[in-house]
Amino acid sequence: MSIIGDILTTTRDESPDETGASVTYLIRKANVSYGRLSKILETLVSQGLLEQSSSDRACKYRISDRGREFLQAYRGFREFADSFGLRI
Repeated sequence: MSIIGDILTTTRDESPDETGASVTYLIRKANVSYGRLSKILETLVSQGLLEQSSSDRACKYRISDRGREFLQAYRGFREFADSFGLRI
């Protein structure tokens, strides 16, 4: 869940340009392998949390409205868990 939160936050706040974040950029920010990130991105796109755009050079990812809602709920849950001393 933490990695998903990092990916969604990165695509919302830290994308290098308005077209979205590249796979390479997300690998660096989320600190995960290409294979693992590819599976996570596929899931996030299929669930409607990320939007994928393709060009000649690479795929780019941006957070969707549904992804923003998920991220807000995730942060609320994380704060709730932290208030009980639980680490997610």
